[in-house]
This record gives sequence, C-alpha cells and structure tokens, in this order.
Amino acid sequence: MTILFMDEPLLARTPPPTLSRLFLAFLRLGITAFGGPAMIAYIRERAVERENWLTKEVFQDGIALCQTIPGATAMQVAAYVGLRVQGVRGAVVSYVGFGLPAFLLMLLLSTVYVRAHALPVVIAVFSGLQALIVAVVANAAISFGRTTLTSWRQGVIALMAAALFWMVVHPVLILLLAALLAMALHSRQPVPLLAGTRTKIPVTFRPLVCLIAVAAAGFALLAFFSHPLAQLAMLMARIDLIAFGGGFASVPLMFHEIVEVRGWLTGPTFLDGIALGQFTPGPIVITATFVGYLLHGLAGACVATSAMFLPSLLLVIGIAPYFARLRASLWFRRAISGVLCSFVGLLATVTIRFALQVHWDWLHLLLGVAALGALLRKIDILWVIVAGTVVSLLFL
Repeated sequence: MTILFMDEPLLARTPPPTLSRLFLAFLRLGITAFGGPAMIAYIRERAVERENWLTKEVFQDGIALCQTIPGATAMQVAAYVGLRVQGVRGAVVSYVGFGLPAFLLMLLLSTVYVRAHALPVVIAVFSGLQALIVAVVANAAISFGRTTLTSWRQGVIALMAAALFWMVVHPVLILLLAALLAMALHSRQPVPLLAGTRTKIPVTFRPLVCLIAVAAAGFALLAFFSHPLAQLAMLMARIDLIAFGGGFASVPLMFHEIVEVRGWLTGPTFLDGIALGQFTPGPIVITATFVGYLLHGLAGACVATSAMFLPSLLLVIGIAPYFARLRASLWFRRAISGVLCSFVGLLATVTIRFALQVHWDWLHLLLGVAALGALLRKIDILWVIVAGTVVSLLFL
C-alpha cells in the first residue's frame, strides 16, 4: 500500500523510492550502522540530505515518536522513514533491510562462539570483554541519567526503580509504579512538549490489523509445534514492548528474565553475547539472536530475533498517525517521563549485577576503568571493544 502526501508541502520533494530501492538503501545503511544512537544521523543524512525523501521537520517528528515508544530507536526511525515514503510496506522493507546485516553477522558469531568458546584464547578474550561490557552499561547509565534526571522528583523515581529492580520485582509493575509516581509528583509541574512538528500521517489501521493477525498466527503455530520456541518468542516480544528508552533498555530486561528469573544462560555467557553484539552493526538488542541460538539453534535465533523486533515495528505503524494527539497530552508526557526515569535505575542496577559476574583482578579493573573513561570522552564504542580485545589477547 503506497501512501502519497499530496496535502503536505513539508514532505517528499522528490518522487518516493521503489520498495527495492528502499530496501537496498537501508541494507547499505545497516552494514555500516555502528555507534548506537549515531545510526540515526546516518539515516538522516541519507533520507533528508542526500535523497530528499523527507524534510528535516518531518524527520524530527519520527525521532520524537521513536524516542517515546519502547524499542530500538534507530530501527524504528528506519521504519518511520519507510512508512512516510511508501506506507506500511515501506516500513517493513526499511526495517528488515536495516536490521538484516546485524542479524546475519550475529548469527555467524554465535555459531563460532558455540564451537570455540572453550578454547583458552577465546576464554581470555571474553574475560576481558566482560569487564568492558560493565563499562559500556555504566556509561549508558551515566549518559541516560544526565539527559533524563533533571529534577529531584525524577531522581526519586530512579532510586525507587533501582531498589525494586534490585529486589527482582516484575519490570512491568515497576514501570507502572514509575508512571503513576511521575504523574503524582509532577501534578503541578510543567512537562516540556516533546520536540517535533504536527504533520499528518494517514491511518494505518487495516494493514496493521493484517500484520497483527499474521504475527498471532505465527505465535499460535509455534505454540502448537514447539512450546519452548513459543515461550522464547513471547518473552522476547514482552521485553520489547516494555523497553522504553531505546535498545539499551532491553539488555537489562533480558538479563533479568533469562539469567536471573529463568536461568536459561549463566551471567558470564550472557555478557559474552553482549560483547559479540558490539562487533555487529545495528542495535545492541541483536543479543537476542545470540540468546536464541544458544538455546535452540538456528530456529531459536530466528524466532528470538523476530519476536524481539516485531513489536517495535507494529508500534511505529500503529502509533505514528496518532502521535501528535498523544504528545499533546500532559498526562501522557508525565507518564513517559516517569518510565524513562525508571530505566536509569534499571541501568544502574544492572551495572552492579554485571560487575558481580566478572572475576576482577587488577588487569580487569584497569581495563574496565580505561574503557569507561574512553566512552565518557565519546570515543566510538567499536574502537573501545577492538582495543579491549587486543589487550585481552596480549595480557589475559
């Protein structure tokens, strides 16, 4: 279904791309999309500056939407661009094209890991990388906290959430409490309007219902033929649906559910999966591929990845036409503010839990501190991981 925007001068100033061109454009972006949130800048350069598919104002609308709803932000921005230029089919094509390189590379790395993780040199490398991952998550907590916690009220919500996460309270309950507490504490405080413009998007109800029906049928087939795969799919989908704050929010939720609650993987093994994810382009939640592969092989990798990313896509398609109305709601903005504050507490808690999985000595401590210092100085995470790998090979 192609959607044209004849009534919006802010939109495409060039003819919309074909689906194949859209797929290839985002496939190319996905191959080189290292750097977390920096991936959004690459998408903007291609869609706004080079191809002229969208204006700057419309693209900013997409960023505001994707930062508000749960899921991997950069992946959702890719879907948003596709939605604006080629409708729901464009959203699907852009989303798949952007995420496919990360999935294929993570699948390859997971295969190699299963066969070689017991080798001494591999053990040494991942021993050092685990210390680096603690630094990566700590940096995420610090940077996320700097931008999210701007008042003592938000600090209270973050501390409350950290305490509850530490006590292993169910994440959904914590998110609800954070949203309610934010609405109560900010009852007389203004909440800034989220950035963006008011541009109209045609309703996507009918194609969305079709996609949901296909997804439901897929879950039903999994439940009929393989209960373990269905259980994995439902878990990943649920994590994606509550991962407000971008892809990094999914990682501690996965750790909570997979390591602490269900014991499907050990803590160090899960950290190895995050480390492998840093060598792939795309969002950090591609760790879902690693988890699925270790649990159920190729089928598990495909199911876990699809379930982890499907809700994010459906949310973009379903909410985009109504986002301007939601953004105008004061209570909605207060609730989202509280949820985002809770994820600062979550990241802080998981930093400690990850640190407890590492066998610390002075070399590991030095490596972790150096990595955190480099990340705080805005050195690209890929180079930090590469340098940490070399150091681990030489000294660990």
